[in-house]
Amino acid sequence: MSQQVPTREEALALLKQYNQNESLIKHALAVEGVMRYFARQRGEDEEKWGTIGLIHDLDYERFPDQHCHKTEEILRENNWPEEYIRAVISHGWGICTDVKPESEMEKVLYTIDELTGLVVTTALVRPSKSVLDVKTKSVKKKWKDKRFAAGVDRSIIEKGAEMLGIELPDLINDTILGMQEVAEDIGLKGNA
Repeated sequence: MSQQVPTREEALALLKQYNQNESLIKHALAVEGVMRYFARQRGEDEEKWGTIGLIHDLDYERFPDQHCHKTEEILRENNWPEEYIRAVISHGWGICTDVKPESEMEKVLYTIDELTGLVVTTALVRPSKSVLDVKTKSVKKKWKDKRFAAGVDRSIIEKGAEMLGIELPDLINDTILGMQEVAEDIGLKGNA
């Protein structure tokens, strides 16, 4: 059976088949938006990058103890291309897999996965509850407070930024811009 490039609709259906938790779905949509933004900035395949962002945490709700490994299994069963599978597995590098991000796409996914969480939390503490008025300096300020969004592993973001050769403020800014494009979908349009 030949591998078929999945459509966004197929990816979203698969995501919703394995995930009912609204915040996990919003996280997937946020990562998709940022991946699409980065793909556009780099002249890469926006559909591919977006689909991989959308599906990256496919197994997290049902199989948290087998994170990435169960996704690999599910994607193989569904005949997904090897490149997509590898990219998804690589975002768990050093956490739950030993597959190091090598392509630009893999490095971006690895880096922004955690960062979207920090941006979401920064938006939610604003009076507007919106990502539309979040500024890079606000996220940088929150970055220093290790109690703020304590679950966000800042060392992964730093390692990823280094792998990509991007300064942290630029990375944060691009992540915010990518999330602003999907503000409504991720519930962060707020009242800005």
